[in-house]
Amino acid sequence: MNDILDNIRNLRTQRGFNQGWMGHKLGMSQNGYSLIEAGKRGLPYQDLCQIAIIFEMDVIDIITYPEKWAPVGLTQTEIDQTKVILQIEMKKEKKDQVLKLAFGENILEILNK
Repeated sequence: MNDILDNIRNLRTQRGFNQGWMGHKLGMSQNGYSLIEAGKRGLPYQDLCQIAIIFEMDVIDIITYPEKWAPVGLTQTEIDQTKVILQIEMKKEKKDQVLKLAFGENILEILNK
């Protein structure tokens, strides 16, 4: 979480926003906002979303700052074609159930060939 807070602090100072102004935009005092940046108060996801709106960024780009989640320079087609791999660990019987649900009853026969 400290990396995210460091990112928020860096973005805030780059934009010339002070903690009082940020607190006001988030509906809290300067002290309340200061506690969030210091890691002494939790940062609810709602507030992170609001901070992203203030910075005119996506939440994921705040998290990965200074990198962007989708590398700069990709066309929308290239972004749409980006491969995403989801790995879930589960017992064999559950895995078989999920595969049947996602790909149909014959998937186990196909995979066992």
